[in-house]
Amino acid sequence: MNMTNAVYFSKFLVTKQVFFQTNHSYALVNLKPLVPGHILIVPLRTQVHNLCDLTSEETLDYFDTLQVIHQFIKWQFKADSLNIAIQDGPEAGQTVPHLHTHVIPRYRLNNVGDRFYEDLDKWRFNDWEQRRQDYLIMGAREGRKALAKPDDQRYARTQEDMEDEARYLANQLNKFFLENPHLKRECLSL
Repeated sequence: MNMTNAVYFSKFLVTKQVFFQTNHSYALVNLKPLVPGHILIVPLRTQVHNLCDLTSEETLDYFDTLQVIHQFIKWQFKADSLNIAIQDGPEAGQTVPHLHTHVIPRYRLNNVGDRFYEDLDKWRFNDWEQRRQDYLIMGAREGRKALAKPDDQRYARTQEDMEDEARYLANQLNKFFLENPHLKRECLSL
């Protein structure tokens, strides 16, 4: 993807995971998806920790982005339904201090039901500073391998895998907009 500005999810550089971006929001592929198609919608402004931190303009853009990507993910992954989840604050299970909405495809067959909420609750991200210290203590690059080990519910994907998926979803999104021109939004060039 060819983006001009770096995109951050909290303090994590995610530019190459982004497959859709507007002036205030973006959609990105997930490091540890619960199911194929589990993506996140995030505001560009990293100071937005909770839903109430969005400005009026950002709120309109955020929910418009969510609505478009909701329809795209349903179309792309042939989902019967979707879970749309915001964990607004650490007590609600938010693990990264940056507002984000999980969009998770669901199906009639092989449905895990509400167990997916338990799976979300099990997912943990170390505090950024603690993670940085662990990284340094464990030998920097070599330590990074230990920090990225999968938990018992999901596996961490490689940066290359996420970039490939982001490119694929960006191409598919263009096809989706061709079939659904009324949903096309002005987005930044990826």
